[in-house]
Amino acid sequence: MRTGIVIVAPALIVAVLASAKEPPARRRSVERDARSFATQYRRPADIPNPATNAASPERLALGRALFFDPRLSRSSFVSCASCHNPAFSWADGNARATGDSMKTLGRRTPTILNLAWADALFWDGRAGTLEQQALGPITSAAEMNLPAERLVSRLSAVPEYVSRFKAAYPSEGITAATVGKAIAVFERSVVSGSAPFDRWVAGDARAISEDAKRGFVLFNTKARCSQCHMGWRFTDDGFQDIGLPGEDRGRGAIVKLDETQHAFKTPTLRNVSERAPYMHDGSIATLEEVVELYDRGGEVARPSLSDEIHPLHLTAAEKGQLLAFLRTLSSNDAAVAIPTLPR
Repeated sequence: MRTGIVIVAPALIVAVLASAKEPPARRRSVERDARSFATQYRRPADIPNPATNAASPERLALGRALFFDPRLSRSSFVSCASCHNPAFSWADGNARATGDSMKTLGRRTPTILNLAWADALFWDGRAGTLEQQALGPITSAAEMNLPAERLVSRLSAVPEYVSRFKAAYPSEGITAATVGKAIAVFERSVVSGSAPFDRWVAGDARAISEDAKRGFVLFNTKARCSQCHMGWRFTDDGFQDIGLPGEDRGRGAIVKLDETQHAFKTPTLRNVSERAPYMHDGSIATLEEVVELYDRGGEVARPSLSDEIHPLHLTAAEKGQLLAFLRTLSSNDAAVAIPTLPR
């Protein structure tokens, strides 16, 4: 039976009660402290595009169709959007990704949000460009399992695709490379919208709560989050071993150095509240648990553990404030229209 009672985390209650008692002068001081860090998190005005694959309306429309087309998988049941679902902040909401023949893979599906600014893609950084990343899962035997030659022949049998590729890439036509290029153009258009935090950065002092402002200060100071989650996307695009258990070597399997073992790409924190579970292996269910992990200084001590990982000794109120800030990074984005696919 539903009672209508809402259970609120104790840490958040402590934080709210503490801020309510503070005088206006103290709140003004918090605003000043928070704004001292704000400049480096301002959103850019434009989306970058490489000269070798500049965006155009034809390329964008083609990439959108390919992204949502299940014919890009061996089974013809799985599309890029099956794992990178806009309803789940462009991930899939599962702890581990699902590959060909419904096999559970070893890592969680990362979001494609804001990848136009990214480099060294995938959890282990094995793709150097978005064009490589876009094509990789299609031809991977473990994922969509459609070899490049079958991909090209399948699309070439669809007259509308033939005409669309001719319009988008007139000197190239349908090739595995142009499939990756077109999808990359679409993926670069997937950008998170303005969030309450952005409105606060732009000058609206009331866009986020006092606790969120305190959390932002903590994010940049005591909690040390900004050491890796920096810039407007809240990632340095680097790789860190944060002390999670497991045998997955991550970046260490690509760049075979001691310091890269068990290191995984720093994920963006944009819209992070909508992307549970967390970490490369989906092993942490909630943001609260993520904060606890970092507060403890990780779970496993080993030679590759990042120098940034050590106990933080955050109070219950500080944890609540940090979570309040993280929730201001979620944007209320418009619904994504599913395209009509070529027949």
